[in-house]
Amino acid sequence: MIALPFLLQLDFAVLRRAGLALSALLVAGSLTMAPARAQSSALTPEQRKAVVDLIRETLQQNPELVQEALIEIERRNTVAQAEAQRSAVTAEKARLVDPATSVIVGNPQGDVTIVEFMDYNCGFCKRALEDVRALVKEDPKLKVVIKDFPILGPDSVEASRVAVAAMNQLQGAKYFEFHNKLMATKGRVNGAKALEVAKDAGADIERLKKDMDASATKAVIEDTVALGDRLGLTGTPAFILGDEVVFGAVGQAALKVKIDAVRKCGKATCSG
Repeated sequence: MIALPFLLQLDFAVLRRAGLALSALLVAGSLTMAPARAQSSALTPEQRKAVVDLIRETLQQNPELVQEALIEIERRNTVAQAEAQRSAVTAEKARLVDPATSVIVGNPQGDVTIVEFMDYNCGFCKRALEDVRALVKEDPKLKVVIKDFPILGPDSVEASRVAVAAMNQLQGAKYFEFHNKLMATKGRVNGAKALEVAKDAGADIERLKKDMDASATKAVIEDTVALGDRLGLTGTPAFILGDEVVFGAVGQAALKVKIDAVRKCGKATCSG
């Protein structure tokens, strides 16, 4: 029988913490140890096996620990992702509001800025459009930055090429009207449909077609996609408020709460 006095002194809380750390490996039915770590361990092979057996037995008798471990892993991943996004938002603050790669509506000198990454074929973006329009109408101090983030296929890229090229001809309220009409287009939005909406908005179509093929237009879209990747954006719409990323069509009320928080404490979520 192996003498393991240190194991006899372990209380259940210790075993619980150990079980949380190793549960994913044990559930898979395997536990590996790096050779370097094994060589540097003070435990003998028999002692290490005894520890693993004891943890396995603890988990078998308390299977809820596996679920708790998975929940804890998910929580830590969520916290880490949020922290990484906050750091990225801070680092990319200038790029987020760059007028060369964005459309600015509302009050250009607003005291609060909300940045929206959107796709013209995103159903949730269409739903969120009404929220953004209402916020712009009701809040004269709000600055809204719209960024084309075409992640839903070639049609979306074509539509964004038209929209970005249209920035050379349509500005301010006129562009926002074009944007709203394009977002309200029924069915799949592609380049052809975007050109129709741009023509109705008063754009010179021949000039627009040339601008669509310009390297500058391609660069704007590529820059925004790269920025979205840097921020960890995996879907649309995605709103940047303060140092926080807000995913989805969360509604006007929820966005307003974040806007008010930024005015109050400089962050989308005030502590204390």
